[in-house]
Parts: sequence; structure tokens; C-alpha cells
Amino acid sequence: MSAEMEYDCIVIGAGVQGSFTAYQLAKRNKKTLLLEQFILPHTRGSSHGPTRIIRKAYTQDFYTHMMEECYMLWAQLEKEAGVKLYRQTGLLVMGPENSNNYQLIKNTLQRNKIPMMTLTRDNFSQHIPQMKLAEGYEAVVDITAGVLYADRALSTVQGQFQRLGGVMRDKEMVTDIKPGTVVTVSTNAGVYRAKSVVITAGPWANKLLTCMGLQLPLEVVKINVCYWKEKVPGSHNMKQRFPCFIVTEGEESDEDIYGLPSNEYPGLVKICYHMGSKTDPDQRDSQTDRSDIDILQSFIRRHLPGLIPEPAVVEHCMYTLTPDRHFVLDCHPNYRNIVIGAGFSGHGFKFGPIIGKLLCELSLGQEPSYDLSAFQIRRFQAQMKSVL
Repeated sequence: MSAEMEYDCIVIGAGVQGSFTAYQLAKRNKKTLLLEQFILPHTRGSSHGPTRIIRKAYTQDFYTHMMEECYMLWAQLEKEAGVKLYRQTGLLVMGPENSNNYQLIKNTLQRNKIPMMTLTRDNFSQHIPQMKLAEGYEAVVDITAGVLYADRALSTVQGQFQRLGGVMRDKEMVTDIKPGTVVTVSTNAGVYRAKSVVITAGPWANKLLTCMGLQLPLEVVKINVCYWKEKVPGSHNMKQRFPCFIVTEGEESDEDIYGLPSNEYPGLVKICYHMGSKTDPDQRDSQTDRSDIDILQSFIRRHLPGLIPEPAVVEHCMYTLTPDRHFVLDCHPNYRNIVIGAGFSGHGFKFGPIIGKLLCELSLGQEPSYDLSAFQIRRFQAQMKSVL
């Protein structure tokens, strides 16, 4: 086999997690190959789209702690590439004042001394006149939060990876992975060997893991990404101090509803339901369920009178959910040089830089920078017995 086909590490899947993993490996002078089954850029997975929310507002401390470094890593990439990837807008978190999830987020922000402010029904309209706060609800603002420019971020990190000498090949579907001291990866275009492999294949993770005798309890759902037209153009944009927002639960649903200002598509506000219907990633467009859109229409009629309660644009992406909605960041139980990053459950994009660092560390056999016990495969032992 030619030397060109041998690498220190092969990363499978060029979404945000795989791209940052490859970038971190290349920064450590590791000869790295990044494989992607579709032609780049594409809209078939989970990392496409103009924007994502970035925040420290979480119910768990460990996510908030990870985001502290993550903000610094995003800023570092901005500086390296000379590109703006983030804009601060604040994140408005709303929920019933006695609800569990809302109180957990509020307490996490306070405990970790994250810059924040609390809004009540008495002062809410002074700060956010475009939105109505439901009776019995309270709101906090994560002041440091904002908008990540997702498509730009993905192309930027891939560009930096290639500038560091990394090799990126798209339109190469992996057909087989043979474990060993040196791992052999076969694609529809060639065969490659590496000391370690990182699998960041999103909704296709289990398809790849099958050939190594592993199936994780992952559920793939299709998300309708909805944009709603402003009745007055520009009334819900950043200049009018309209923030990103999350509603933790409410009359419409137990799942989060989230939104971003109208700057992404002028005149259109992105508001989505944080759940979808089960789908096959290779047959995504055959899933036509719109029950989430009905929920959003009800929410907009109640709380956002400045928007037309009929989606003007509906795009699509996929979430790959774990049962507890926490990530998988671990080595294969039987092969320590095969690393898995999966199950990002619709909230992983913002963590891309730190996840890339952690998966890089695992692939090099290093001690991870953070305690990864919450992300280990063994927590699924009971569920995995039923799928193997």
C-alpha cells in the first residue's frame, strides 16, 4: 500500500464534530484524513444551516463548564481565520417559575456566576416588547449567549484543517471498517489504514458500528426548521434587541421551543420545536409529519403577535438522540483505537470545538480534558442488550 493511503488518524463524517476533530489532530501535526459520504457542502445531515444558538444556559453544570472553554476556542478560530463566527444577542430563557427545567437553568447560571438578568411579568415588556410572557412564567437572560454562523463556521474549520495539511475527501462512503492495531477503512473509492479512527457520522453512526458488532440506542428524528414572517419588517432583528430564546415547557408542549432573530433571513424569524418524528436518514424526505408545526403556530399566536402564524419557509435537518439526551464521547468497548462521537441530540453544534478536542485526545490515547463519565457507552448497557 502506498504511503499516501496511510494516516495517523481517519475521521469519518465531516459535520461540525468530525471537522473540529480533524482540525485538532492536524494542529498536533498528525497526518489526518477526513472522509465524507456526500459532496460538500451538503444539507443531508445535522450540521448545515446558517445559524445556531450558543449559550451557557444549561440544566447541568458540566455543559456550562465545557462552554466556558468553548467560547475561547470559537474566538481562537475566528482570530486564526480572520472570520466572524459569533454575534452576542443574549438568550432569553422562559418557563413556569416553579418548573423543574427552568429552575435548574436559572440555578446553573447563578451558581456558575454567568452574567444574567431576571425578568418578571412586570418588567418583561420593557425589555422584550415583541413577545408576551405567559401568566405564571418567569424569564432569565444569559447575557453572554448569541448566534453562531453555522455554515460559515463549518467551512472555516474545514479550510483551516486543509491549510494545516489535512486531507479531506468528500463523496466517499465508508463500506467497511476492520479493527486492529492498524485500522483498515474501505470506501467506495479506496482503502485507507490508520493508527486510530474517529466515527462522527451523525445519523449514520450505527450503520458504521454494525460491522464492529456494536449498536448504540440512537434514535434519528427529522426536524422541521421553520421561519415565520414579520408583520413589520425588521421588528424582530438584533437591532431591535430581539434575542435568541428558549421556552423550556408550556401549554403547547413539554419540549423546548426555541428561536433566533430575523437577521438570518431578513424579515423571517427562525422558531423551531426541539423534537421531530422518527426517520430513516436515507429516506428523510418521506417523513412528512407536521404536528410540530401545529404546536409552533399555537405558540406564535399566543406569544408573538408580530409574526404571521404560518411558516413562510420550512427547511429540514436531523437530530440523533440518545435516551438521556447526553452525547456519546467514548472508545469502542473492544477497540480502544476506534473512537465514537455520536448522539448529539440537537444541542451539540455549539460544542464543536471542545468535542473536537476531546475526541482528538481519546484518539491519541491521552487523558481527556474533562470528566467524560456522563458520555460513556456503558451507561446504555441495559438498552444495548436489547438491540445487539
